Amino acid sequence: MSVKARLFSLAAAAVLATAVPAAAHHAVAAEFDTHKPITFSGTVKELQWTNPHIYTLVEVKNPDGTMTVYRVEGGPPNALFRQGWRKDSLKAGDMVSVTGLRAKNENSMNVGQATITTADGRRMFAQTGGGGQQ
Repeated sequence: MSVKARLFSLAAAAVLATAVPAAAHHAVAAEFDTHKPITFSGTVKELQWTNPHIYTLVEVKNPDGTMTVYRVEGGPPNALFRQGWRKDSLKAGDMVSVTGLRAKNENSMNVGQATITTADGRRMFAQTGGGGQQ
């Protein structure tokens, strides 16, 4: 194989290696409706620190007394860790306010592009795309 052919093969492999992870990650518009913003306050029920995104389950008391649990999507654990997040940054029982986008699926309680504000004013998962603390 010539040097030129090897270089072409290496370049093609590099392009494919970078394109596959990018295609695997969903666009915000694929799951969430940019025309359905939502804001609510509630209590952290659970923090799910898993790949590819962490999720914060927030329990909200409805006006009729029933409870709704929203599943608030955050960034990937590694990116959040680099930005100062830890598994115990939010704990069950913490009071939070959330702003974000509702899922397109009416039956889904998923919320994306969210910012979680803690009772002491810390903002997490900010809509900057990185999801770090501010």
